[in-house]
Amino acid sequence: MKSLTLKQLRYVEALAQQGHFGRAAEVCAISQPALSMQIRDLEAALGTPLFERSARQVRLTSFGAAFVARAREILRAVDELGDLARAAQSGLAGQLRLGVIPTIAPYLLPGLLPALGRAWPELDLQVREAMTPRLLSELRAGGLDTAIVALPVSEPGIDEAPLFAESFVLVRPQADAAAPVPDREGLREMRLLLLEEGHCFRDQALSFCAMTPGRPRELLDGSSLATLVQLVGAGIGVTLIPEMAVAVETRSAPVAVARFPEPQPARTIGMIWRRTSPLAPQLAQIGALVRAVGTGAPVPQP
Repeated sequence: MKSLTLKQLRYVEALAQQGHFGRAAEVCAISQPALSMQIRDLEAALGTPLFERSARQVRLTSFGAAFVARAREILRAVDELGDLARAAQSGLAGQLRLGVIPTIAPYLLPGLLPALGRAWPELDLQVREAMTPRLLSELRAGGLDTAIVALPVSEPGIDEAPLFAESFVLVRPQADAAAPVPDREGLREMRLLLLEEGHCFRDQALSFCAMTPGRPRELLDGSSLATLVQLVGAGIGVTLIPEMAVAVETRSAPVAVARFPEPQPARTIGMIWRRTSPLAPQLAQIGALVRAVGTGAPVPQP
């Protein structure tokens, strides 16, 4: 069998992750016929198929699943060789792949990206916005170097660096501005609007209200905090949003913002990265900058 190439391994990993030739080709920045040909050449060299192909879906064979698991280990090790070289440099430079969850990205990134550019001008930052499970998957596979998420994630092999705490606030129709702030028992009797399944902020809000996901209740789920706030402005219910989202999401909606008495509901914002990453010291430096931007403190100099 002829030697496998790293490029082929990356193509296989992309197809396994996307489950679709067109999307995998887009991720790999090549044409779909070229990707398909590379995969078929590899399968011919191996003497066994890696994927089951149907009109609508591409699935890994049992051999393909084992092959991809080993390929990801190889690709991660190769990526970490590059990280090792970057870690040996005096300052951060080159590509850094950063993941951010959707309930943080629109509010933190406008201040964070310019600050990162000033601190490390040679840094080529690639940002990926996705929910926590997807970010963890890409981090484990080597597709991301680090991510900004709500902690804890409690994943084996992943280091967590808490950066700052952020309170949740109540958003309700403007007509209710003078009403007493409900406690968690009162919230359970209201139509509480939440993000759709998969968002960790949804689970945090349910936890504060001591509500289980399966409990019957009056609700509407939204795909973004912006949608939830606009629904509240229309008089449909109430919602919780993180403090950092208040200025952006409430400026164009007829809503009132109220803060809960102590102890306020809150989340911990932090950074995560692979425990084996040679970039850990540099990522800790970036974490200090994220903390400063998130809390409005002076930005530290690298």
